[in-house]
Amino acid sequence: MKKVAVIGIGHVGSTVAYTLITRQLCDTLVLFDKNEALVAAEKNDLTDGQVGRKGQVKVIASDLSQLADCDLVIFSAGDISILQHSNDRFDELKYTRTTVEEWAPKLKAADFKGVLLNITNPCDVITQYFQELTGFPKHRVIGTGTTLDTARMQVAVGQQFNVDPNTVHGYVLGEHGNSQFVAWSSVRLTDQALTEVLTPAQLQAFADGAKQSAWDTIGGKGYTSYGIANQANICAEAILKDTRQILPVSNYSEAANCYVGHPAVVTATGVREDYHVALNDQEQHNWESSAAKVKEMYASLKEPVME
Repeated sequence: MKKVAVIGIGHVGSTVAYTLITRQLCDTLVLFDKNEALVAAEKNDLTDGQVGRKGQVKVIASDLSQLADCDLVIFSAGDISILQHSNDRFDELKYTRTTVEEWAPKLKAADFKGVLLNITNPCDVITQYFQELTGFPKHRVIGTGTTLDTARMQVAVGQQFNVDPNTVHGYVLGEHGNSQFVAWSSVRLTDQALTEVLTPAQLQAFADGAKQSAWDTIGGKGYTSYGIANQANICAEAILKDTRQILPVSNYSEAANCYVGHPAVVTATGVREDYHVALNDQEQHNWESSAAKVKEMYASLKEPVME
């Protein structure tokens, strides 16, 4: 029996919840949001939406006592309207830090012993802030990191070569934000490195396109939901089914001394082991710059919040 809680059920959280149910990744789903009417409505709608399907997921609304035995808590509370007027996820921090400060004590008080998966932006900073405020072991607190950015890169490359994106192997690394970068030296189609068949300008165009994809989606529909919900559920499946899949989640890097997106083995207890991809000189510079950006943003949490 697997039990999951989703905190924050706006566009992203509700899509995450629906995907959890359709993929039958849990038996019990607990919903939380500051809008209690929305929680009640989503509970009813998700329950109604299961009629005629095999396997029923029990949906529970706004019960903090349910957190104690959750295997996984997915945190997706935020305010997407901020990004409708900005192209930097850092601008969300003033708001989202307060949601962490609200929920970290609740998770501690509930004696939650599962894995905490953060989606909320800026993802790396918020994930690290959760770990600090809860005191949970670092391996149990992770973020979706650059999983979605990697998927967008795979889509761009797959379209260029007219192949399934899943056949493109490699990672976007660093901050889930503007300082992210593609480690092109290790991106491959079968056994061929893309650096051997594409020019640096072409590779940069792919990287820029993958990064711009989020803003194009937000500009068109006002938010993103399906892509990140899919990646969150891939992470959730690795945790709930203990698949030991290697994913570029936001996890703590001893080398970088911060949470940042890079590959790690994701298990039922969180991150079992992380890996640092072999980088060329320029990529190593990009990695260090991105980690420095995350640490700079994290340091801003110690500054007073200006009203």
